[in-house]
Amino acid sequence: MINIKSAYLNTRNQFLTLCSNLETEDYSVQPTEFVSPPKWHLAHTTWFFEQFVLKEFSSEYTVYNDDFAYLFNSYYNNAGERVLRPNRGLMTRPTVKEVYAYRNYVDSKMVVFLDSNPSKKALEIIELGINHEQQHQELFYYDIKYIFGNQPTFPTLKNSIALNDITQKQEFITIKEGVYQIGHNTTGFSFDNELGVHKTYLHQFKISNNLTTNAEYIAFIEAGGYSNFNLWHAEGWDFITKNNITAPLYWHKVKDTWHYYTLNGFKPVEPNKPVTHISMYEAYAYAEWKQMRLPTEFEWEIAAEHLNYGQLWEWTNSAYLPYPNFSKAPGALGEYNGKFMINQHVLRGASIATPENHSRKTYRNFFQADMRWLFSGIRLAQ
Repeated sequence: MINIKSAYLNTRNQFLTLCSNLETEDYSVQPTEFVSPPKWHLAHTTWFFEQFVLKEFSSEYTVYNDDFAYLFNSYYNNAGERVLRPNRGLMTRPTVKEVYAYRNYVDSKMVVFLDSNPSKKALEIIELGINHEQQHQELFYYDIKYIFGNQPTFPTLKNSIALNDITQKQEFITIKEGVYQIGHNTTGFSFDNELGVHKTYLHQFKISNNLTTNAEYIAFIEAGGYSNFNLWHAEGWDFITKNNITAPLYWHKVKDTWHYYTLNGFKPVEPNKPVTHISMYEAYAYAEWKQMRLPTEFEWEIAAEHLNYGQLWEWTNSAYLPYPNFSKAPGALGEYNGKFMINQHVLRGASIATPENHSRKTYRNFFQADMRWLFSGIRLAQ
């Protein structure tokens, strides 16, 4: 078990650092349903520890505010009623100041609880809560970029994340056919969707050592990739035509030159950076254009030791489904992953926004095929 108290405090403080350059007006904005305001993230991750640790295991704990469970529950039906997701940005109250006071209150109670020799079960839930908060720290970057990237002046945010140029020559790594073991089977934390270690047969395949670059993706655009329905899933074609999508999210053509919004400002697209903010639909179409394909999540996991991954989450051609013998935990925590195992695709790896020590080759991220605001990219297979 990790030093749980240190990990808890470091994680909680890291979220404060991420928000330290926001203005008060930035905290409550929700420009679209899939984006949550920063204030909501700060309160929801606090509610998690209050709801699942302090209320459950500390007989001396007094709830900070009874209304907060309704305001800041996300999707845990077992934990009670909640504000609907599209309405998270309608709450100007509680204020930002009050949300920070809530965090301080819960943190002070958690420190006392952590010093009281908690049970193994409590410690396991606290570790889950730490990893849950790290997920929301990454979501914070997606959300604040969407909040800023849809404003006329393209505000910037002081940050410590940046994509690196891809400089190595593209090669395709051969993985031989065989029966391979899939799933988390080492010490250390994992989510329940990584469990159910099992074997799977893989045909021989090749996988790119590089992610697709902006320059390579511009070639796809200029070749008419967004106007050739033969390259797209029918659902993907409907999505891009209905929404008039002709380039990755945050891209704009200015005087015949592609520009894009980054948290460091609006600038010409950098050709050697990996292309990002790509939906699964776009990743699939690009692979079709290249006469290749996306890897399955099992191929990706077996090839991971040969890959320099971690810049962007990488779309796979695998539906998000349970592993053999998968079982949900009882109660609200059983809702964490299992109930989302339909109509979503798996992404593997990590991104520049992923907190330190929050990535591993068995990690199964998942989103709907049309999502583009996450830090996602493309790795080809054949």
